[in-house]
Amino acid sequence: MSTAFGCFIGFLVWFLMRYLIAGFYTVNQNERAVKTSFGRAQRVGDLRTIDDPVAEHLTPDQKLRYDYPQVRVIPPGGPYFKWPWEKIYKVDIATSTVNMAWDPDDPSANSSGSILDAVTKDQLNVGLNGQIRFRVSERNLYAFVFGVKNAYAHVMGYFVSVLRERIATFEAPPEPGIADGEHTGAASTIGISINDIRKNMRDLNEHMDHECQSSSARYGIVLDASLITGIDPPHEVESALAAINTAYNQVSSDISLAQASADQKIVQSQRAVEIETLKAQAEVEPLKCLASQLLDLKTRGSAALRSYVRNVRLALFDKASQVFVETRRD
Repeated sequence: MSTAFGCFIGFLVWFLMRYLIAGFYTVNQNERAVKTSFGRAQRVGDLRTIDDPVAEHLTPDQKLRYDYPQVRVIPPGGPYFKWPWEKIYKVDIATSTVNMAWDPDDPSANSSGSILDAVTKDQLNVGLNGQIRFRVSERNLYAFVFGVKNAYAHVMGYFVSVLRERIATFEAPPEPGIADGEHTGAASTIGISINDIRKNMRDLNEHMDHECQSSSARYGIVLDASLITGIDPPHEVESALAAINTAYNQVSSDISLAQASADQKIVQSQRAVEIETLKAQAEVEPLKCLASQLLDLKTRGSAALRSYVRNVRLALFDKASQVFVETRRD
């Protein structure tokens, strides 16, 4: 009797410790949690992912594929309680920064996660260096916890595929003031995509940020930013590219100096034209004033005009050293 009672007390203590006291839990500040009951996550009514602004970057076909239910998110705090048939999934939502060559499934891949290979449109196998910053989307925890087996592997695979596709098809934007099909002599002799990518690194990063905006709805991970910092050509062509770039820089420098000299001569010519124009205006202005005065005198009568002419003659006689008077022979 005492043995059975002791076993009952022991079972009762074990049950209380295992399922009641251990049922209390807390959620840290950098965490969010999802509760499941018999394997089913607690949902927010009938709301779906496509009803949330997080899905605005998905195409109509993608909205059918990535249609997840919205689940109730447990905020930081506690203690909370769960029953034995309930399970808690905690997710760290802190922002993480990793090398873009990181492979969650195989840490040794991509030179141990240091360099990502890609092929340019002119068949150069280049190495990419850079970082990406991401965090778990609180608005789509279902996709991260239950939607895919390894969300990090999926989102890294998606990022790498978009990046490699962009590298393989990258074309430099046209220069301002140059129509399609027209190029400067120096630019037309290059035609190497790795040079175009290096000169337009900012455009490449902005393209990656724009294309990866749908990752939150796809995998429940928000790609905050991507920063591609370096593109290394193959060793066998690195010296040739360096020589080409040096020649291109020299030609570009000569073109810039020639353009600067031409612009300076154009400015000097414009200033010379302005000076001569001002001189001509200065000479014409007194004649215009004189004509205006004569017209005014004419309106006052012929006597006033004759008096004006006589006064002008007297002034001229006063300044002249010799005067020739015309006489009429009878």
